[in-house]
Amino acid sequence: MSTSGTFQLNGETVELAGSEPTLSLLRWLNRRGLHGTKEGCADGDCGACTVALVDVGADGKHSYRAINSCLLPLGFLPGREVVSVEHLADGETLHPVQQAMVHCHASQCGYCTPGFVMSLFAACHEGELDDHVIEGNLCRCTGYLPIRRALQCLRETGMGNDRLALAPRTASLASAQMASRFFSPLAIDEALRLKQAHADAKWIAGATDLGVEMSRGRHQEQTFIALDRIAQLQNLVIDTEGVRIGAGVPLRRLEVELAESVPALVHMLQVFAARQVKNRATLGGNLGTASPIGDLLPVLLALDGEITLQGPRGSRVVAADDFFIDYRKTARQDDELVVSVRLPQRAQHSAAYKVSKRPSDDISIVAAAFALVLDSQNCVEHARLAYGGVAAVPLRAHAVEDFLLGSRLDAQTLAEARDRLTQAFNPLSDHRGSADYRRALCASLFARFVAEHLP
Repeated sequence: MSTSGTFQLNGETVELAGSEPTLSLLRWLNRRGLHGTKEGCADGDCGACTVALVDVGADGKHSYRAINSCLLPLGFLPGREVVSVEHLADGETLHPVQQAMVHCHASQCGYCTPGFVMSLFAACHEGELDDHVIEGNLCRCTGYLPIRRALQCLRETGMGNDRLALAPRTASLASAQMASRFFSPLAIDEALRLKQAHADAKWIAGATDLGVEMSRGRHQEQTFIALDRIAQLQNLVIDTEGVRIGAGVPLRRLEVELAESVPALVHMLQVFAARQVKNRATLGGNLGTASPIGDLLPVLLALDGEITLQGPRGSRVVAADDFFIDYRKTARQDDELVVSVRLPQRAQHSAAYKVSKRPSDDISIVAAAFALVLDSQNCVEHARLAYGGVAAVPLRAHAVEDFLLGSRLDAQTLAEARDRLTQAFNPLSDHRGSADYRRALCASLFARFVAEHLP
């Protein structure tokens, strides 16, 4: 395993020796005098810290991805490439993205501007320019209209021959380690051996959850095994039997490639988080964190997901309905790794919903996913009603599912199901919503699903 402690920053090789692997890229940049990248929240919510990371896809191709530098520990960086806002202008000549912001008067106090610029820069290179690419960037002056005009200008004019365009290449990342406690293996077997040698080590995938804790000074002496360079975890297979999702596939890739195959999952991904988070977050990480308000977990329950785990004793498959045991406790043993999730193919009506204070990029009050199969008489043959935010773990409403089976899904049945759903769970009350509100949502979201997706 390479112990190289260098990465490419703005076209130059930079040494990481002596730096703490758990220090965020944002704070490292600021300490080096690169203050264009701002700290607004240190939680990955505001986008002021956005930089462009050169991502290496499963096919070995390189592309720019907007990420939150406040959530990226330095331990991920050996061998990688990063571009910050300081590198965009060529001397006194502004980059086309910067020029569009100036032309459209899209900066007020200016604090958020570098983050918007970097999100637009990455989006231009992705060939996608719409409001979704900047939904992870907050403007505290609320100057969104001129920023959207700058986006429209870029959509119409493009960037021309951008000097920062990536040349075609297929080189892959090497394994790496930093400070003898942040390891980046290339294979599952290698990762498992490292875990046996460092029993207290934590798995870390996209760092969109653990990165928040590190930015607040936690896990400073923790050993980590990073999973983002393991090609086996990047596999995404779609066939007649269903979909198999590698635990390390970024959520943004799932959002793009599974739109037709697994619409319920994509429905949830569209409101899951901002682009910067989805460019790093993974399904395996969502399972490993096992938060009761993890938005994707109800979807796995509703679609009868099967989770493949691998450890020193071999591989095993656990049904999603058996995976969640207690608050942030799962069937996965500490020395096991989530390898993949299989979603079987089934002709069914399915959808997912999320209720939160903001339309997207926010923690859910209740998340729900539903899947129903009806026969020719409109009777229910198969039912899955799954929820997050209503208990210590994501749960299916088993009793209501059993009630629905064999029943004709008419107005009377729906009314009874709604009534039963208000009594199915015992959620807590907190600053996001009361227990009664959550119970009401369980019922109303199912009614909305029936109205929108069933004949």
